[in-house]
Amino acid sequence: MSRRLTLLLVATLSLLLAAPVFGNSQGPPWLHNDRILVEEGCSCHGAGGSPSSEIILSITGVPRYYNTSETYSMTISLNHPSYIAGGYMIWDYGAGTFTPGDGSKIVPDSGGALSHDNVGNDWVIDWTAPDEDAGNAHFSLAGNIVDGSGAPDAGDHWNILTFTINAPDTATSDSDVSTRTISIGNYDALFGQKSDEEIEAEKQAAIANDYFSQGNLYFWTTLSIIIVAAVIQGEFYERRFGGGPPHLDMRLAVPQGIRRGVISLGLAIGFGWAIDTALPWGYTLVIGMCMLWAIFGVYRTVVQARAEKDSPDMV
Repeated sequence: MSRRLTLLLVATLSLLLAAPVFGNSQGPPWLHNDRILVEEGCSCHGAGGSPSSEIILSITGVPRYYNTSETYSMTISLNHPSYIAGGYMIWDYGAGTFTPGDGSKIVPDSGGALSHDNVGNDWVIDWTAPDEDAGNAHFSLAGNIVDGSGAPDAGDHWNILTFTINAPDTATSDSDVSTRTISIGNYDALFGQKSDEEIEAEKQAAIANDYFSQGNLYFWTTLSIIIVAAVIQGEFYERRFGGGPPHLDMRLAVPQGIRRGVISLGLAIGFGWAIDTALPWGYTLVIGMCMLWAIFGVYRTVVQARAEKDSPDMV
């Protein structure tokens, strides 16, 4: 197999395998749809891009009011009946100073917001109150829990929690700040009690739904890889046993190459748009496959134009 064909195979498989992997495992971007993510939410995840009460988003260790320059340790947690890991972003609108703990980081260009640095749960962070009374400190916390597919699909769930820490000496202090927890999510999941049979039934239903949705993803992705592999195999056998590609006269190759190049460029732009707008993975995969087919067409035009003429080509 020639070096050029090997590079084509590697590049093609890389593009295909990258299509379903749209998650932000090392932290989300600061802006999404021209709005900050802690207010916009993780709208590329979940069914319809809407917040879900299935996820219980909690933060523990929040005081009712802050003392100036004091540091408070808080724990951000995610809970879901089926999934255990995800990510978060929190911002105080510049009121104080966050210090990231293990698995967290400062969000670039955010003015001090924190996010996860890797998919996980139960992040411990520190928040230092302002040096002087700056009034009430307002917080916005976004969290999402994921199904582990690597794609921002309907199996993921997210929610937003907003809360306020009052200005100094404006509320009654808790005896133990570390136990105070603020949460948002399904009321029954937060406070209700379910039998073991109900919990197991919900778990099995979630597994079945996950298998169906991810089964489609894996099936079509695998089929796409098989199609690409078949095309590459055809190229290999043509070169090995068929004498190489047939010659294409330059007078035909130039307009054909331009036409196919324009189509490839248009599909590449469409593929980038599909990823940027979090289009459903099925549409993205179709656009990506069409883009690869158009790129292959350009490649065939080039290799045929460069192929040596044989006697039938000269008749």
